[in-house]
Amino acid sequence: MLNHIQLVETILYVSNQQQSTDFYSKLFRKEPDLNVPGMTEFNISANCKIGLMPNDAIAKILGDKTPHPTTGNGIPRCELYFYVENIELEFENALKSGAKLISPIEDRNWGDKVCYFTDNDGHIIAFAEKLKK
Repeated sequence: MLNHIQLVETILYVSNQQQSTDFYSKLFRKEPDLNVPGMTEFNISANCKIGLMPNDAIAKILGDKTPHPTTGNGIPRCELYFYVENIELEFENALKSGAKLISPIEDRNWGDKVCYFTDNDGHIIAFAEKLKK
């Protein structure tokens, strides 16, 4: 176990920071904890943050060392897998928030009940519950 890691922040590269901020505010049912030009952050649990950074902002940092992030827009580049208390509630909220349904709630062979969505940039969002034994 990596006890020295105190916080995990996953940063999504997005084409439109404001549009993504609005979407994730609805999805998480909370306002961002930081929202400045170039970075939005949501503290979603005691040790996890989700960040939103515009493609052009990260491209300035990455320079010519990687392809420009816009070349990956719409391509699934990551998956946010959230274990939740009420998957039906999260499923309905995701639909109302404008997430695109990829797969409805189903029991999966790895022991979870999961549904899958995508945001406007193609990032995959999954809501899961452990199957009861």
